[in-house]
Amino acid sequence: MASGGSAIRGSRVGAGPMGEQDRGFHADRVKVSYWDALGNETVKYFAASLPEDEIPETIDCPSSGLPAGRDKENPPSVVKLEPYKTHLAYVKERRTEEEAAQLLEDALNQLRARRGTTTSK
Repeated sequence: MASGGSAIRGSRVGAGPMGEQDRGFHADRVKVSYWDALGNETVKYFAASLPEDEIPETIDCPSSGLPAGRDKENPPSVVKLEPYKTHLAYVKERRTEEEAAQLLEDALNQLRARRGTTTSK
């Protein structure tokens, strides 16, 4: 005969003396709606005993990833992010060959001046 655990057969594990009406789906809850800039609504439920100032004003909307606020008429604006630059965009920003040659020449002249030599090409 195999036995395991200390739960009595037919009882619910975790149900304590408080009773289920104090937690879970039987607890009193408040429904709060949040809207993002695209008009998506997200509904969150909070315990009715939670003070109003502890309910957040904004959340991250799971359907769009944008911030969502409790005011439907004035939702938070869409965040303007700097677009990701590809390698090609950085290549286009590189200096021209003439500018690179001039920078190299300036750097060499500074080194020569520090060493005290005046040798040039």
